[in-house]
Amino acid sequence: MNELIEGLSALASIEVVLCLLLGLGLGLLVGMFPGITATMAVALASGFTLTLDPVPGLCVLLTIYVAANFGDRVPSILINTPGTPASIATTLDGYPMAKQGKAGLALTMSAFVTAGGVLLSMVIFIAAAVPIATIARDYFRSPELFALVVFGLTVMIGIASNSVLKGLIAGVIGLLIGSVGLYSATGDQRFTFGISELSGSEGVSFLAVIIGLFGVTELFDQMLTHSKSQIKPISALGRWWPNKAEFRSSVKPFAVSSGVGLVAGLVPAAGGDIAGLIGWDRVRRMSKHPKSFGKGNLEGVVAADTASSATLGGSLTTTMALGIPGDSVMAVMIGSMLIWGLNPGPQLFTTRPDLVVTMAAIMIIAVVLSLIASIVRMKGMVKLLDTPNHYLWPTILLFCMLGTYATTNSIFTVVTMLVFGVVGVVLKRVGIPAGPVVLGLLLGPIAEENLARTLVLQQGRGFFEVWSPIALAFLALAAISLIVPMLRRRKGSTLEQKVADELAQAETSALDSYNEKQENTK
Repeated sequence: MNELIEGLSALASIEVVLCLLLGLGLGLLVGMFPGITATMAVALASGFTLTLDPVPGLCVLLTIYVAANFGDRVPSILINTPGTPASIATTLDGYPMAKQGKAGLALTMSAFVTAGGVLLSMVIFIAAAVPIATIARDYFRSPELFALVVFGLTVMIGIASNSVLKGLIAGVIGLLIGSVGLYSATGDQRFTFGISELSGSEGVSFLAVIIGLFGVTELFDQMLTHSKSQIKPISALGRWWPNKAEFRSSVKPFAVSSGVGLVAGLVPAAGGDIAGLIGWDRVRRMSKHPKSFGKGNLEGVVAADTASSATLGGSLTTTMALGIPGDSVMAVMIGSMLIWGLNPGPQLFTTRPDLVVTMAAIMIIAVVLSLIASIVRMKGMVKLLDTPNHYLWPTILLFCMLGTYATTNSIFTVVTMLVFGVVGVVLKRVGIPAGPVVLGLLLGPIAEENLARTLVLQQGRGFFEVWSPIALAFLALAAISLIVPMLRRRKGSTLEQKVADELAQAETSALDSYNEKQENTK
C-alpha cells in the first residue's frame, strides 16, 4: 500500500502536470504528421528530458508514446497515409469511410477503441508484470538472462524484415556497435581507434545512434524521395458521434482484436503495425460481410485500431519485468532509464516498486487526456496536414541536433548522430531494418556480461549443472523464432504480407479514384 501511495503522490506536482500536457501535445502532433514516428519523437525528446528528474521525464516520454497512437489515426483516415506504422491497417477502411463522408464517425470511433485497447493492455501490465518479475528475480541467473536476451534479439530479427538474413546482419551490426568502448570484465579498450570520446564505458552514445537511425534517417529519406502528394485531406467530416447500432456492431470486433493485441504486445518486437493487420484480418474472416472490408466498414476501423493500441501494455510489461524492449519505443525508454540510473528488469520491482506504480498511472492518465483531446478536437487541426514538409524538415533536424548535443555537451555526439543518419539511409535502401541494430546495441553488452559469468560458472562443472531447463527452453525458442519465419516465407506470403498487398491495392484504388475525379472536374 505504501508503494501505491508513494507512486501516485509522485504525480502531484505542477511540473508533472506540465510534462503530461507537453507530452500530450507532442504525441498528437507526431502522430498527425506522416513520417514522424513515435520512436523518433521519444528518441528526440529523450535528449531534452535527461536534465529532468525521472518522473517528469517519464511523463513526457510515456505520454508521447500513448498520444501518438491517437494522433496517427487522423492522416490514416483523412489522407490515406499512416501517421505511424501502427496505423497502417486503419487506412484500409478509414479512408474509404472518409470518402463516403463519414470521416468524423471514423475518427471518433477510432479514439474510443484506441482508448479501450490501451486501458485493457494496462490491466495486463498491472496483473502480469509483478508475477513475471518475481519469477525472473527468483529463477533467473546469468545463464537464464543470457538465453532470455538471445531470445529477445532473435524475435526482433525474425519479424523485423522480410529476410531473416538481413535481420541477422542488422543484429550483428548492433552487437558490433555495442562492443565499442571499455570492456567492463577486463578493462580493455575495444574498437576505439584512439578516439578518446569512444574510450568510456558507454562507447558509442546510445541516444546518438537512436536519434540518428530513427530520426535523421527518416528525415533524410523523406528529403531524398519526397514527391508532392496528390491526395488532399478530406474536409467533409460528417457526423462525429456513433449511434447505438454502430456501438453494438463494434463490440465483437473490439473483443476479438483486443485479444490479438494483448497477445502480440507480450511478444518482444511484435509491434502495433503487425497486431493491427492481424486483428483486421481476423475480424474480416469472422464477419458475415467480409467483402465489405476495405470499402469503408466501421468494424474494420475498430478492429485495426483496437489491436494496434492493445499492444502498449504488453510491451511495457516485457520491458519493465524482463528488461527486454517490447518495441522500438521501449528500447529508447530503456536507454533513457539507464542514464537516469534506473535498470528495467526484475530488480526494478524490488528497488523501485513506487516507480512502477507511477508509470502505470502516467499511462492511464495519458489515455484519458488523449481521448478527451481527440473527441473535442477542433476541425482546424486537420489543416495541419497541409503543412509543407520543407517547413518541417529543418525544424526537426535542428531539434535532433540540439537534443543530441544536450545529452553529452559534445559536438562529437552530434557528428555521431549525423553519421548514423546517413548509415540508416543506406541500410534502409538495402532493406536492413533499424530495429535489430538498436536492440543489438542495447542488449549486446547485457548478453556479453551474462555469458562471461556463465562461462566462469561452467568451469569444472557439468553442462546441465549450469544450464537450467529454463535457459535451454529460451535458447530453443530463439532458434524456433529464426527458423519458423524462414519456413513460412518459403511456403508463400505471410499473413502480414497478404494484408500489406491489400493495403497497397486499396491505396492504388483510392489514388486512381481521386485522379479520375480530378479529370472529370477539368
